[in-house]
Amino acid sequence: MPMARSIPTLVACVSLMTAAAIAEEPTFKTHTINGKSGFESAGVFDVDGDGQLDIVSGDTWYQAPSWTPSKVRDVARQGTYYNEFATLPLDVNGDKKIDFVSCAYFSKNVGWVENPGAKGKEWTYHEIDLPGTSEAAVLVDLNGDGKPDVLPNVTTRVVWYELEQAAAKPVWKKHDFGTEAAGHGVGSGDVNGDGRVDLLTPKGWFEGPADPKAETWVWHPEWNLGATGIQIFARDVDGDGLSDLVYGVGHDYGLYWMKQGKGANGERTWEKHEIDRSIASVHTLLWADLNGDGREELITGKRVYAHEIEPGATDGSVVASYDFDPKKKAWVKHILFQGEAAKNAPEGPKRDALKDFPAGTIGTGLQMTAIDIDHDGDIDLICPGKSGLYLLENLGSSKSSARGETKGFLSR
Repeated sequence: MPMARSIPTLVACVSLMTAAAIAEEPTFKTHTINGKSGFESAGVFDVDGDGQLDIVSGDTWYQAPSWTPSKVRDVARQGTYYNEFATLPLDVNGDKKIDFVSCAYFSKNVGWVENPGAKGKEWTYHEIDLPGTSEAAVLVDLNGDGKPDVLPNVTTRVVWYELEQAAAKPVWKKHDFGTEAAGHGVGSGDVNGDGRVDLLTPKGWFEGPADPKAETWVWHPEWNLGATGIQIFARDVDGDGLSDLVYGVGHDYGLYWMKQGKGANGERTWEKHEIDRSIASVHTLLWADLNGDGREELITGKRVYAHEIEPGATDGSVVASYDFDPKKKAWVKHILFQGEAAKNAPEGPKRDALKDFPAGTIGTGLQMTAIDIDHDGDIDLICPGKSGLYLLENLGSSKSSARGETKGFLSR
C-alpha cells in the first residue's frame, strides 16, 4: 500500500523464549505518519466516506493512503502534554459519519468532536460533562445493550456515559459510582463468569447487574494494584475457566497478571505473576491476533515520557506483543519495535521527547490502535506519543484475525 515517509527497516519480532510452538511471527514495517506529533491518542476510522481508513490524532486527521494532513481543531498544550487524552470513534449524532469522543486531563471535561463530513471544514467540539481529571478513555458495552459506552479514566471518581439517543442533540446518561474506588487506571471484563461485563479499577471491581437498567453495581474491593495503565483486563489467561487480571504499571516498571483461584470457602483469591519486569510506563494495553494463529496476543509498550522524571523515563522505547504458552505456563515476548535510550536527556523540566530520543522512536502513548488499516487481512498498529505518530504495518500472513480492530461504531 502507498505510505508516506516510510522507514525502510523491517522490524522482526524477537522472542525471549522460543516461539516456534506458538506461531510463526510476522515482521513489521515502520511508516512515519508525523514524526513531530506530540499527541498521545490515535483513532482510526473512515473520516471522509471514501472507504479507506484514516488516522485522527490530536489537531489533525491524516487521509489514507498518503496520509495527507488536514486540520481538525485547535488543542491546548500545557507543558509537554496536549489537552486531549482520547480519540474514540463513535457516530454520536446519528448522521452516519464517524465522530470521536475525547477526554481531557487539565480542563477536566469529556466531550465529542463532530465530523463535518467535508474536507477543509473545522470540526466542532461538544461538551458532555465535567467529571474531573481524565487520563484516557475506552469504548466498552457496559450495560449489555449492544452499543458502546464511554468509560473515561477519571482519576478522582468512577463514572461512565451511555449514549441513550444519537441525534443532533445527543442524549447522554451519566452513571456515577463515586470516589471511593477511583484511581489511576480503569478497565472491564467478566470477573465472576456470569456473562456480564464488570467495571474494574485499581482497587477492585463493580459487578455488572442482571438488570442492565439497574443502578446498583455491587462493589468488590478485592485487590490494590496501584497506579495501573489503561486498560485493566479481566480474561481467562491460562484456560482454567476463571477470569484473571492483566495490567501494567503506569509510572514504574512492570507488566503483570493476577491468577484467579478459589479459597477453602469458595471465595475468590488472586495470585500475582510477572509478565515483563523490564518495560516501563505502561499505559495502553490491547488484544489482537497479530500472527494469525486464531488467538489474541497482549500488545503494549512504553508511553514515552509519561512523566519526564520517573523510573525508566529515559529508557529506549519498546512496542511488544505477548503470548501465553499454556504448556509452559509462561509468556512469550515478541519485540515489534525497540528504540534507543535518551542518553543525553537533560534534567527534569527541560526534557523533550522529540529532542531527547532519536528520530523514529515509537511509543504507545495513551491510545494505540490495532486494526487492519490497509485491508490486507492482517492487523497493523497505529502508535501515537510524544515522540511522533507511527504506523507499524504487519507484513505477515493474511490469516491474522481482525478481532482487535476498532473501526468506529455507527449509532443504531
